[in-house]
Amino acid sequence: MAGNTFGTLFTVTTFGESHGPAIGCIVDGCPAGIPFDTAFLQNELDRRRPGQSAIVTQRKESDIPQVLSGVFEGHTTGMPIAIVIPNEDQRSKDYDHIARAFRPSHADYTWEAKYGIRDFRGGGRSSARETAARVAAGAIAKMFLKTVGIHIQAYVSQVGPLALKAAYTELDLALTEQNDVRCPDPVMAQKMINLIKKVRKAGDTIGGVVNCVVKGAPVGLGEPVFDRLHAELAKAMMSINAAKGFEYGSGFEGVKMTGSQHNDAWVIGPDGTPVTTSNHSGGIQGGVSNGMDIYCRVAFKPVATIVPEQDSLDQHLQPVKIKGKGRHDPCVVPRAVPIVESMAALVIADFYLRARL
Repeated sequence: MAGNTFGTLFTVTTFGESHGPAIGCIVDGCPAGIPFDTAFLQNELDRRRPGQSAIVTQRKESDIPQVLSGVFEGHTTGMPIAIVIPNEDQRSKDYDHIARAFRPSHADYTWEAKYGIRDFRGGGRSSARETAARVAAGAIAKMFLKTVGIHIQAYVSQVGPLALKAAYTELDLALTEQNDVRCPDPVMAQKMINLIKKVRKAGDTIGGVVNCVVKGAPVGLGEPVFDRLHAELAKAMMSINAAKGFEYGSGFEGVKMTGSQHNDAWVIGPDGTPVTTSNHSGGIQGGVSNGMDIYCRVAFKPVATIVPEQDSLDQHLQPVKIKGKGRHDPCVVPRAVPIVESMAALVIADFYLRARL
């Protein structure tokens, strides 16, 4: 199975399955001498972990990381950093009913068709459990980016039809972690929470959108043509479980504008450096960062596991009825916030190192 490594210079390889003994990652290319904040690493994993509130899956995982290498006396050594996160609350019996059947809109059929075998216990490697390893790697990337003045913040902007109208520049993003859904608007946050609870009570699920902002990125990150910055961000975000759409800058809304409305005019800023009067480009022009805020949006589908009975096929391609069992998120976006931040951090850290060459 290929495709387990992401990045060029700052790389992460993840391993493990949802119901195996552990998951983990190996981060290579992190510069030596970066302060390694164990408490920050744990906090990042806590933001993603299951069971943290009433509106997420109730699987109970402490997600306490074991750092095996690459760190000495509180600093990175420049060697590969290996992290293992034990799985503690697997309930494999919850998946016995789909051992020989394919769940609608899951990876069951495609994985069995491709590999001739699949781990039906929670989806194995196709499970979102794998994203804990990404968050661990992203925490290391954030530690590095902090030393060069780059900050990344994501938040929930939409759940189902409930969407924030205000741009990120009009919001107090410091409020993001003040509620279970991670929306910086307290009034809208409560509406979102109520909707998720209503959908969950009905045994159903719902989708949403996570916005992400990168502040402090210098001019020059990204490589023209195939390794454009926004192309790598798109790849990173679309590799997250349940991601269905990506846009940066004005995105699809930009098609409603004329060129004269959409162009970002250059002026000299207060510090004597070039800035744009608007930022429809999302901080990226020609595939390269221009020094303005980089911002993007990621759309997530409703979780595929639902309680109501659905039609499907078994491994002999015979019709079967399937009902969702086990513990699942009614909406992924509250826990997707740190995952989106982590993938953005991995991309930015990688391009920052590439820009040094």
